[in-house]
Amino acid sequence: MDYPPTKLDYHVDMFKLQSQARFLSLLKAEDGRTALILDSTVFHPQGGGQPSDTGFIQFAGSDFKFSVQDVRSKDGIVLHYGVFQGSNPEDVEKGQQVHLLVDEPRRKLNSRLHSAGHLLDLCMQKVGLGHLEPGKGYHFPDGPFVEYKGVVPQAELQVKQKELEVEANELISKGGKVYAAILPYEEASVLCGGSLPDYIPKGSTPRVLRLGENPGCPCGGTHVSDISDIISMKITQMRTKKGMTKVFYTIAS
Repeated sequence: MDYPPTKLDYHVDMFKLQSQARFLSLLKAEDGRTALILDSTVFHPQGGGQPSDTGFIQFAGSDFKFSVQDVRSKDGIVLHYGVFQGSNPEDVEKGQQVHLLVDEPRRKLNSRLHSAGHLLDLCMQKVGLGHLEPGKGYHFPDGPFVEYKGVVPQAELQVKQKELEVEANELISKGGKVYAAILPYEEASVLCGGSLPDYIPKGSTPRVLRLGENPGCPCGGTHVSDISDIISMKITQMRTKKGMTKVFYTIAS
């Protein structure tokens, strides 16, 4: 797609729920869905184990209203999928100003689930499982989990599961500010314990997340403003299979 990369407003302020942008194009996807491309967005696309935001895009000076049902990113371009409400979308002009409004309850839930997944990484270290390497996370409401490379002896699983839950809720009760910032590579490396994952190119400016004063980690998602906003956490299952350990969790509603 011949468009400049979409500016990600939520990277600058992950608590932002509204923004202004310029409409660039309307596309029809192969599956028949309508997608809007804007010069910037406050909508978080699905990725990093986090589901996408939903909400509305209102066109200035008209009754065009676009219901955003799904958001994806491809080659740096954010695609807002959904349906128009009101007038004929063929009349939409390139360059028109739009107002973006994110669904707040969904954003907050997604942010809490995502933050809880990162909190688990800290707790794994505190209960003596820091040698396990964090892998993919699934921070969707229907069954969130974090997967780690490495195994926990079967006889220790139940004990470690209980220890993780206690440690997680202690950290939540203490609270601590949550920060996310785009930093120079070397500075980001220091905040992340002295090194960054190999998939982050040297010389780049990664976005780093910090939960309180704990070591940071690279992350492009949205999160809570304070660890205490997670409210509480329950470790529902912990299992080891084929050299991987999965930790399933839920958070308070």
